[in-house]
Amino acid sequence: MTAELVRGQNHPLSQVRLEVRISAGTPIVAAATIGDEQGRVHGVEWVAHPGAPTLPGLEVSRQAAADHRLAVDLGAMPESVHRVSVLLALPSGVGGPARFGAVAAPFVTVTGLDGTGIASYTITGLEAESAVVALELYRRQDAWKVRAIGQGYSGGLAELLTDQSLPEARRLADVINEAVFQAHSRSVAPPPPRTPDSDRTRRTPSAAPAQSASPYAAQGPQDPLAPGTPEQAGSASQGVQGAASAQPPSLYGVQDPQNPPAQTGQPDDSPQVGGRAGEAAQTDSSATSQPPAPAGGAPINYSHPSRRTSAPPPAPPTAPPSPPGQPPRPVAGDATGWSMDERLYNQVWGMFEDLARSVAAYRSAVDFADSRLEQEIDKALADPRSRIGGQGDAARETARAKHAQLVDQARAALDRDLSQLVAEAEVVEPALPLSYARWDNPVWHGYRVPMELPMALRLGDLRLPESADLSIPMLVRLPLERGLWIDSGGEALDGSLVDSDELRRLAMDTAVTHAARLLAVHPPGEFAVHVIDPAGSGAQALAPLVRTGVLAGPPAAGAAGVADVLGRLTQRVDLVQMAVRGGAADSLPPDLDTAQQLLIVNDFPHGFDDRAVTQLRYLADEGPAVGVHLMLVADREDASVYGPLLDPLWRSLLRLTPVPDDHLADPWVGHAWTYEPSAVPQGSQVLQQVLSQVAAARRSWNR
Repeated sequence: MTAELVRGQNHPLSQVRLEVRISAGTPIVAAATIGDEQGRVHGVEWVAHPGAPTLPGLEVSRQAAADHRLAVDLGAMPESVHRVSVLLALPSGVGGPARFGAVAAPFVTVTGLDGTGIASYTITGLEAESAVVALELYRRQDAWKVRAIGQGYSGGLAELLTDQSLPEARRLADVINEAVFQAHSRSVAPPPPRTPDSDRTRRTPSAAPAQSASPYAAQGPQDPLAPGTPEQAGSASQGVQGAASAQPPSLYGVQDPQNPPAQTGQPDDSPQVGGRAGEAAQTDSSATSQPPAPAGGAPINYSHPSRRTSAPPPAPPTAPPSPPGQPPRPVAGDATGWSMDERLYNQVWGMFEDLARSVAAYRSAVDFADSRLEQEIDKALADPRSRIGGQGDAARETARAKHAQLVDQARAALDRDLSQLVAEAEVVEPALPLSYARWDNPVWHGYRVPMELPMALRLGDLRLPESADLSIPMLVRLPLERGLWIDSGGEALDGSLVDSDELRRLAMDTAVTHAARLLAVHPPGEFAVHVIDPAGSGAQALAPLVRTGVLAGPPAAGAAGVADVLGRLTQRVDLVQMAVRGGAADSLPPDLDTAQQLLIVNDFPHGFDDRAVTQLRYLADEGPAVGVHLMLVADREDASVYGPLLDPLWRSLLRLTPVPDDHLADPWVGHAWTYEPSAVPQGSQVLQQVLSQVAAARRSWNR
């Protein structure tokens, strides 16, 4: 039974290999320090944090998240270590809450590797504090105990680390905050926080057996970070008039702060299936076991029980019953939502999360098996009598056989989940609407200019090494909340050398493809594209946009052209901001284009002086809130002359690549996903046909 601690209370630890599970309801930073017998932390090398997540016997998460799992092996701690302090802090510089008093009380529980709870602690009473020592594990007379601390610091991590006797506290706090910011800047933006009605459900056949190792059945009630209800489509002036009241969504998808998700237990000696140390996990202060399975044919509801409401949205379509013993038949739109587009959006994000958590479970199980193999071999070799002869060889063979069995079980569970997701993807992909569909989808051959704003846009596909046959559409909400950076430097993921000129050409082709999709999915008059191409090097790639006449004006060339376009867009941002802040949106000049604006910049920083660079940074920071978006095609090395001056610019943009690259992370467990850009099939005329229709609709609209 889990001991519920109050501040200052301690509890003995019966195990040395532990997990510290944290649920905060909002993204927080988790770190840990190790100290000597007097509790002193002797240097930065005694701190595990997102920038340096591992120490002997200790591993923390690499990014801020609403849920964390910290792996602790007290038996692997150096003899000089007598105390392990678990630290929590609110991340700075990412737009989240600045004090713990504004969020739900963090909940911390210490468990064994099998998920069995040992002690839990709800950190209450925090107000202005932005960092807190949650609890500590300490050694007393060769026995380890856990003590609830709950000591908060209004001065943040710097004050907390200073109190830990760390001489370089402020510098280390800056390093931690920078590591968190970097992790956030490469993370795929999660969907908005779920509404009570937007649970992802799956239906089970009446006679389907329970799959104990599958995350669809055995991980208990979950609360995935699923999308919410889409914003209502606006008029042509929504980018201006809606800016006054629009509230930017959280930079991280967060759980409901009042309802931390539930954790599940596992039998002893089984592979850990909840994710590796440092990955997001589900925890609950009152439940450590899975509730009974639903009756045959009933949906499995992954939300916390207190989130379920009596007034759900219209039921999603359901598939015909599957034969007994067979997995459920997938159906497109099998998710909640008020429209088919929203259901498909929710379903795609559900598949994204399911794949992330399934692979996390597999990797965790393999880690468990590897650790157990190492321990058993070390144990066998510890006895000198078993180092020679058949006894030692037999022990090693037995350990390897157990390892192989655990890995095979984990792989079987993963394959079962992958087969279900692949089957779901096969029915979802053909049903996707224009803005979600690949360029080879037949839906583009029947293209008609839409009359309503779309909910989201597809930027490419994401996959993991364990699921080569399964790719997940990368969908981002519209209007864009961050600019895009198409990286024209670097190299291919497979290590093959790509000619720099070819890579620049591919980057510009990718930018044109994204711009064409944005134009195609917006109603006439709702989206305009400007281009800066100082040296004219992108003329060939820009030809489809120029020939069809969909651009707001000819591509700007030279320093004069750069200054003219940046000046006009900067002035537009200034005017709209002043009108919105003054509550006088109707007083804008009558000739001001109220459509969303996209600026494509090629070969940055060629043709840019210091003033132009400052204006570009201004557009990247302030533009999205008032409908001006940036798409930068650049190699960061080309701008190295500016040094750290441009670091905030690169961080503010979502980096995409013209070739497959594994630089993006999911918002749940932080896997490195391989991104593949969305490309038009070779020889296809679909892009030209679509842009021609967009141009014709624009001409009719402007008459």
